[in-house]
Amino acid sequence: MRFSIVHKTSYRYAMPAYESFMEVRLTPLTNRTQRLIQRHLRIEPDTGTARYLDYFGNAVEHFSVIRRHSSLSLTAVSEVETFPAEVSPEAVDISLSEARQIFNRRTIDLFEYLMPSAAIALSRPIRRQAALLLHPGDQLGEALQRLLAWFRENFTYEAGSTSIDTPVHEVLETRRGVCQDFAHLFIALLRSSGIPARYVCGYIETEAERRASEGTAPRLVGASESHAWVEVALPGGEWYPLDPTNHCLAGERHVMVACGRDYHDTTPTRGVFKGAVSQRLDVSVKMRRKAVPLRGTGPAERDHPAAPSQSGR
Repeated sequence: MRFSIVHKTSYRYAMPAYESFMEVRLTPLTNRTQRLIQRHLRIEPDTGTARYLDYFGNAVEHFSVIRRHSSLSLTAVSEVETFPAEVSPEAVDISLSEARQIFNRRTIDLFEYLMPSAAIALSRPIRRQAALLLHPGDQLGEALQRLLAWFRENFTYEAGSTSIDTPVHEVLETRRGVCQDFAHLFIALLRSSGIPARYVCGYIETEAERRASEGTAPRLVGASESHAWVEVALPGGEWYPLDPTNHCLAGERHVMVACGRDYHDTTPTRGVFKGAVSQRLDVSVKMRRKAVPLRGTGPAERDHPAAPSQSGR
C-alpha cells in the first residue's frame, strides 16, 4: 500500500514568544515493512533545520526561531509505501522460558527494553498480572495472541479518560484508556515476564479513512491521528509488531515514525520558548491511500529518492 500523510502542528501564543528551540520526530522510517518515498517539512516562521539520528535510530530535526513570533506551525508531508509484516511460525515457536534464556545472553542490546522506564513502571500489580497471563511453559506466539485477546475482552478505548502522565497500574485498574496507555501496559506486562518490548509511534489508516480512499464515504479530516503500538523482540533478532488497541498484528495500514522505551522517546514535537505564558496547540493528520504504480513503468521511483532511512514540544 502507498499513503500520503500530512501532519500539521500549530502553536499560538497569548503574547509573542521568542527564542523557541524545538526538535521534531516526524519522518517515517524505512525498514522491512515500509519505504519512505519522499518527505518535506515546512516551518513558519521560516528557519533552517539540523538533522541527526537519535540513540534509537529515529530521525530528528532540530531548529530555532530566535525572533519574536505569535505563532509557530509545522507541516510534515510524507509519502510512504508499506508491506505486510511477515513473521514465520518458527520465529515464535519457542517457550517463554527458552526465549528468556536467549534474551539474557543479549542483555547489552536489549537492556533498555527489559527495564522500567519513565512511563512504564514494573509495579507489583503489573508483575502479578503478568504472572497470571504469561507462564514459563507457554509458547511465545500463543502467549502473545492470548495477551491481545485479553486486551480485547477487558479494555475499553475511551478518549479523554487518561492523560500523558497516567501510570500503567492505573490503566490496569480502570481498564480504560487510549492507544498510548494500552501500548505502555502491554509493554509493562511483557517486560515483567522477561520479554523485551519497545514502544512505537506512527500513523494508522482508520476504517473511515480506508472507506474514504475507496470512495465509499466522505474523507474525515484528522481521522488518522497519531497512533501507538508495540514491537516485541524475538529470539532470532526480529521485531514482532502488535497493536494492543486493535488486537492485531500491526500491518500495512500502520506507518512507523519512531520507536523507543516509551512515549517520551518518540514525542513528535518537543521544545522550549521564552516570552508567552500560555499557548494553544492544534494538531491534525490526514492520511490518504494512493495507487501503487507498477514498478519499471515510469519515472516515479527515480523522481522521488528516499529520504534518510530513519527519522516534539
